[in-house]
Amino acid sequence: MRKSIALVWGGYSSEIIVSAKSMEGVYSFLDKSRYDVYKVRLTKEEWSVDVDGQLYPVDKNDFSFTDRNSGKKIKFDYAFIIIHGTPGEDGRLQSYFDMLSIPYCTCGMMASALTFDKYICNNFLRNFGFRVADSCLLREGQTCDPDAIIGRLGLPVFVKPSIGGSSFATTKVKTQEELIPAIEIAFKEANEVVIESFIKGREVTCGCYKVEGKEVKLPLTEVVTTNEFFNYEAKYEGQVEEITPARISDELTKEIQRQTLRIYDIIGAKGIIRADYIIPEDEKPFLLEVNTVPGMTPTSFIPQQVAAAGLNITDVLTEIIEDELNKNR
Repeated sequence: MRKSIALVWGGYSSEIIVSAKSMEGVYSFLDKSRYDVYKVRLTKEEWSVDVDGQLYPVDKNDFSFTDRNSGKKIKFDYAFIIIHGTPGEDGRLQSYFDMLSIPYCTCGMMASALTFDKYICNNFLRNFGFRVADSCLLREGQTCDPDAIIGRLGLPVFVKPSIGGSSFATTKVKTQEELIPAIEIAFKEANEVVIESFIKGREVTCGCYKVEGKEVKLPLTEVVTTNEFFNYEAKYEGQVEEITPARISDELTKEIQRQTLRIYDIIGAKGIIRADYIIPEDEKPFLLEVNTVPGMTPTSFIPQQVAAAGLNITDVLTEIIEDELNKNR
């Protein structure tokens, strides 16, 4: 019997516009000769299913909907989560699906919650020997001492929401006068702000996934931009050069792939994850962040890396879906 796949997109944050792009990418990748794929949009106002242009409300009691024409109730067999930001990347949606015993493609609740908070995740992984930038955390309502922050971290620094992604509300601060305005911008996106020391180097990103009996290390992508950093415009408006495989040695490539797989195991990941790194002059990588719901537009890093590995993205996603369905039989 054909399985019903809910392609879950949207979300409650600014990243909904990125989720929409990824949703269209994943929809084009999924094997619709094998699955019945439904686009399910989640917003704070409503959860709805798009069926041939008609919207049907989702019954949150069992994650289903009723077709008005046939009167048939359709319960989803699997959720492909492609929400960047809350509630699809921070563990909330994962907890909901766990309670309903509906399998899904991303990391579980604990791993998602951990990796969603950049400050907590990086300091957690620091304990396992990973190099991460020095940083400090500000919570809403706390006083900020620019002299102390810059005295500790130096300049420039990056100021960004501790939760979220896509470089929303992220600023590269070069002078002390720019620090407070940058913090105020970041607080508009989240109630925790991380201030992180600048590391000069080459930026790369590495994807990987595991299924029963197999682990796949994807080729690295090198990120080159003329912008101040890999910001939203660079990511989504073409102001960047993405080179896959990255122009680094085989030895360094293998080391970063090894580190990424180690992160996968430490956090208890599943599905595809992506880890971003900076390689300074000493060629000992610094971990930037871990992404458990990586972008999936046709030109995003993961599809690029899958192609560079000589794999087919449709086959990869089918393998991941089937692996999780088999575990839940």
